[in-house]
Order: sequence, then structure tokens, then C-alpha cells
Amino acid sequence: MMDCKKALQENNGDIAEATAWLRKKGMASADKKASRIAAEGAVVSYIHAGSRIGVLLELNCETDFVARGDRFKELAQDLAMQVAACPEVEYISPSDADQEMVARERDIEMQKEDLLSKPENIREKIVNGRIEKLVNEKALITKDFIKNTDVTVEDLVKTATAEIGEKISIRRFARFNLGEGIEKRVDDFAAEVAAQTQVKAAAPAAEPKEEKKEEKKEEDAPSVKVDAKLVKQLRDSTGCGMMDCKKALAQNNNSVEEATAWLRKKGMASADKKASRIAAEGAVVSYIHAGSRIGVLLELNCETDFVARGDRFKELAQDLAMQVAACPEVEYISPSDADQEMVARERDIEMQKEDLLSKPENIREKIVNGRIEKLVNEKALITKDFIKNTDVTVEDLVKTATAEIGEKISIRRFERFNLGEGIEKRNEDFAAEVAAQMGK
Repeated sequence: MMDCKKALQENNGDIAEATAWLRKKGMASADKKASRIAAEGAVVSYIHAGSRIGVLLELNCETDFVARGDRFKELAQDLAMQVAACPEVEYISPSDADQEMVARERDIEMQKEDLLSKPENIREKIVNGRIEKLVNEKALITKDFIKNTDVTVEDLVKTATAEIGEKISIRRFARFNLGEGIEKRVDDFAAEVAAQTQVKAAAPAAEPKEEKKEEKKEEDAPSVKVDAKLVKQLRDSTGCGMMDCKKALAQNNNSVEEATAWLRKKGMASADKKASRIAAEGAVVSYIHAGSRIGVLLELNCETDFVARGDRFKELAQDLAMQVAACPEVEYISPSDADQEMVARERDIEMQKEDLLSKPENIREKIVNGRIEKLVNEKALITKDFIKNTDVTVEDLVKTATAEIGEKISIRRFERFNLGEGIEKRNEDFAAEVAAQMGK
């Protein structure tokens, strides 16, 4: 109230001018807070309808008290939605632009035909304007706020800083667009039918096929009488179809344990056959841990949109996002994704360790290979025990789902944010601060 009264007094009762005065005052107040350290805050996510676009964003403030407030939470969610709505945005501020890209674009602009005839100083000004426009187009804070295009994202954050009374800063974001960069298969059904017709025409007589079918029937025929109660028990524990469970028990003398292993092997074999297929559909999902201090964005792919909309696929995607959040040591999906430079560096370090120097070269090599394999596997997602059932790994989990659903399923990528990681927090010594003030 007092701020409004003062603003009206300063501007002779003009509400429009008083509003502008208050806004300028707020911006100045926000600018003064820019040098403070903001290491608290929240990690938030935004998943667009259809789960085809997902955003993970970290917004920082100075205290946990502010981070728990509705005003801060609303701002964080608005900013995540803003990133999702601006596919051209690549960084937060124009100052974050890749300087190599800027220099490259500047060289290209300087050589354009429409500028070659102009004087050098005029050409420089025109190019600077074009580069500034290009850089600003890819920056988040220069964008008009989607809920109020009269203000930019930078103005929005500064206004919130002035209102809340703490420094607020957008630290980082990650955006996933489902299937981007994956080469999708284009099916030519006419060509496919023609090819199948040619194969059938060249196929041998039908008699051998009948023999194979008979052999298969004999092989598949149950060798023992199957107990219906055991079929139900196996179905409940594995989630497999009734006929599959019945056949598994028949093949394993009604042993539920052996039948479970048999079904698992069968499922893995089925999943391996699907590994070469193209999976460009799926979903982008997020997991935000209680307290909004850990957040994960994950893309899980399948072959069709129909499967992606199913509950089984959605549950798997959420479980995998939670798995990433629960494993802070995980850096990549598969051991094959490990940085080979890091592997080579660690190998050199291990080879020179004192406990191995006295051993023969071939023995030392084996020990080092074992240590490196363990190190690489520790940082891979698919080698981890599944947090909801430690009897299976994440790789087994995905293969089982592939076998059940009948389509190739693959984890494409993930991003994990831990609130404030890498920010140097201020350690306040209140006694020293009081003593310093007393000395003044």
C-alpha cells in the first residue's frame, strides 16, 4: 500500500505513470540482487499433451522457504511451459550463445551478396544487427512470455525477484522432442506385397511344410498333465498368457520356478529378435522426487503410437525415470555408451597401480579388464538392478516388456538434474559479521 501511495504522489496521481514507476523500481531492486548466490529452488517438469514434448528446468532462489512458496512454484512451471512452447530456444541468455557459432554466422553474413557493395562500416552495422537478432531468437529470456506477450521472460523473472525479495535465476533446462533425429521407416505396402508374392512363387512344395508343422505340434504337445492352480499361480507371478504358462509348466514338469525361468528365456529370445526394428514412437516422461530437488526427463521408444498410449508402456516409462532418479552414479544407458577416452584413461591408471606392478603382464591385463568392466557397468543404466524387483536388471525389465507387448522398446536418452549441484553455496559466519559491523 505504501509503495502504491508513494508512486501516485511521485506521478501526480497518474495511474499509468505510477505503474511504470513501480515497475522500474522493481527492476532496479531485482538488479541489485543479481550478485547474490541462489543455490536453493526447485527442479520442475512440463510434459505436453500426448507426451511428445518434455521439459526439465531448474529455477534457483536463495532460500528453501521461498522455494516452497506458491508464487515461486507457479513461476517455475510457467518457465518450463515457455521452453516447451519455443522449439527454437537453445540457451537461457544471449551471452550463453556458442561463440564459435556466432563467429561462423558473422563470416557468412559478411560475404552475402546484398552487402558486398556497401561500405565496410555500414556492412559491419548491418551484420551486427543480423547476428544480434539471430542470437536473441535462440535465447529464452528475450522471448515474449506466452501468458502475457507485453512482457519478456527476463521481465517476468525480474518482477518475481522484486516481489519475492530474493534473487531468482533460471539455471538450466533440457527439452526432448519425441523421436527427433530418428530415421523413421517409410513403408511401401505395394512393394512389400509384390516382394512377398515373389517369395511365395519361389517357395518349395507344401509337403515339407506340413511335415514341419507336424513335428512342431509333436514338440509343443504337453508331456504332462498341467495343474490349473499352478497355471494361475504362474500367470499371477509373470503376467504371461494362459497358454504360455500352461506350455511352460508342461515343458518343466509342473515346476513353477523352472517354468518361470523358461518363460523368461523365451521372452528374452523374442525381444532379441526385435532389436533390429526401428522404434521412433513412444513417450517423453518425467519424474520429480519429493521436495523438487531431483528431476529426471526420459524418452522411451516403441514402434507404434498405439503401444505408446497403453498403460503397460506408460508404467514402464515412469518406472525407468524413477530408476534414473534413484541411481545418481548412472551417466549413460548402456556400457557401450561409455566415453572411450575416459575408459582409456582409467585403464592407464589401473595398469600403473602398485598392487599390480609385481604381477605378470597377462595376469595384470585380466585384472585391469575386470576392474574397468566393473567401473563401466556401475555407470550404465541397463546393468542396474531394478529398484522395484532386484531379482531382475533394467535390461531384463525392458526385454520382458518387449516380449509381452510384442514391439521393440528402447531407452533412448535421459537427463537428470540435482538441485544446486555445482553451485558454490555461501557459508555465513554470523559472529564474524556482527564483529565486523561492531568494528565500524
